[in-house]
Amino acid sequence: MKKTTNSLQRGEPFIWMGGAALALILLTVILMLGVVLANGAGAFWPARLSLLELKDGSRVLGEVTRRQAETPHSAERLQIRVGNRDMYGADFRWIETTAIKAESYPPDAVWAERMEHGPFIGFVKTETKSGAAAMIVLADASGREKTLTAGQVVRLYRPNAMSFQAKFGLYLARLWELLSGQPREANTEGGLLPAIIGTVMMVFLMSIFAFPLGVMTAVYLREYAKDGWAVRGVRIAVNNLAGIPSIVYGIFGLGFFVYGVGAGIDRLFFADKLPTPTWGTGGILWASLTLSLLTVPVVIVATEEALGAIPPGVRQASLALGATPLQTLTRVLLPMASPGIMTGFILAMARAAGEVAPLMLTGVVKLAPSLPLDGSFPFVHLDRKFMHLGFHIYDVGFQSPNVEASRPMVFMTTLLLLAIVLVMSGTAVWLRNRMRKRYAGGAF
Repeated sequence: MKKTTNSLQRGEPFIWMGGAALALILLTVILMLGVVLANGAGAFWPARLSLLELKDGSRVLGEVTRRQAETPHSAERLQIRVGNRDMYGADFRWIETTAIKAESYPPDAVWAERMEHGPFIGFVKTETKSGAAAMIVLADASGREKTLTAGQVVRLYRPNAMSFQAKFGLYLARLWELLSGQPREANTEGGLLPAIIGTVMMVFLMSIFAFPLGVMTAVYLREYAKDGWAVRGVRIAVNNLAGIPSIVYGIFGLGFFVYGVGAGIDRLFFADKLPTPTWGTGGILWASLTLSLLTVPVVIVATEEALGAIPPGVRQASLALGATPLQTLTRVLLPMASPGIMTGFILAMARAAGEVAPLMLTGVVKLAPSLPLDGSFPFVHLDRKFMHLGFHIYDVGFQSPNVEASRPMVFMTTLLLLAIVLVMSGTAVWLRNRMRKRYAGGAF
């Protein structure tokens, strides 16, 4: 008699549920990237400037950044970025559309990016070109004048009179400044080069410390340690360490590495510089070591799982052919387990790149006076403090006195951090796939 099974017994509902969950995750990721791109990348495009003539006789010049729909209690409102913070005290202003008499887009309206106080939005009154002493007199929509020197102005342009090609060229120039320039205006403008260097260098140092330690620990636990209560206790401890809040690691790093190891090094080798600490203060070395402790449980678990998935017959066959246990480990087991080990490395690297709380205690700063990597000997300075893209997001997004003006920088920093993680993870995935193809003959 033929046995029949229904769809539930075949597991079809669970397959559909798994597919739906995957689709939901992909949709969420795409939506997140879209929000970041729309709010970040678009902010560097030169927007047109609107000159609003109000019914009370005043004039307002600026960029329309947001439109708030009409409600039962208020009329439709426009958020205008008027700039000129040193004159108005704020970069933005809300205006009800019912108060607007006329709107125009004057071609001579200028946007002047300044070293401080944000942009100046207005008109050019007079301009004196005489080298470093060049000066320019600007006026806002109401006629109030402001004199700027050449050193105070980063760039000046007229967005309403620019062609598409000119706007695109300016857009690329501002993006290049973001990647290669120094920050200014309390990190809300300018470039992110110090934060990019600090983030990449910190992840690289963390990988150097965490990856070998995690792999060696996993190899010992899986291949050499005898199973017993002690080994089972170590595995439980490793699994629990993976779930400890990151701020706890930061406190440990501050107490052990900075106040313990670092202070001891100062007493032994830099006593003449005390009480000014050299190693007994936060630095990129201590931050990297702290994050390596944070991520090493992930590497241990992934490596153990990869080694445990290899059939016992592979080990027995290698030993039967005369290979020593060490040769079996290095020439057979580790190559076969390398894709799984790389998976753990990718997870550890991605987690470390986005951590902020431990870094705030062990070396990250708002603005680093000097980079941990430069052209002076010994080129790599592990004792220096550093900037980090994750901390930059926290600082600009939550500590800035002008949240509205700094919002584009928050999204751009987020996009840049995601790009760095994707590039690093993509490179590791490519290496993992190469290893998987290379050892496909010994697949398990």
